[in-house]
Amino acid sequence: MPAAEETPPNESPAVRVIAMPADTNPYGDIFGGWLMSLMDSAAGSVAARHSKGRAVTIAVDGMTFLRPVVVGDEVSVFAALESVGRTSMNIAVEAWRRTRHDDRSYRVTKATFTFVAIGEDRQPRSVPPIAAQEDKRD
Repeated sequence: MPAAEETPPNESPAVRVIAMPADTNPYGDIFGGWLMSLMDSAAGSVAARHSKGRAVTIAVDGMTFLRPVVVGDEVSVFAALESVGRTSMNIAVEAWRRTRHDDRSYRVTKATFTFVAIGEDRQPRSVPPIAAQEDKRD
């Protein structure tokens, strides 16, 4: 389990939401799929912004649930572009929880989401390189 001293990323979260009773299974536990959909939305936002258009999820790697999320928790999802290929983008995503009455945050899960940019014809299209990759070529 992660140490209590962990801190979430410094940037603003791509998604922040409160876990509600409608997000639970019949036992009252938050659905892992609900959390994964938040992460996919956050990664999709990064992918669309970078590719300047439509992008679709093609893979999710390395997701392990480290801690539970309970009703009332504030869930913050952080997403950052890690790398790009000709048509694809790898986006690192982390989900963190904070109880409503505490300042401490805990990582719930992390994963790498892979997106492919697509055109109106739903076929892969090229994406621009990461700015740092452009600088290295100069």
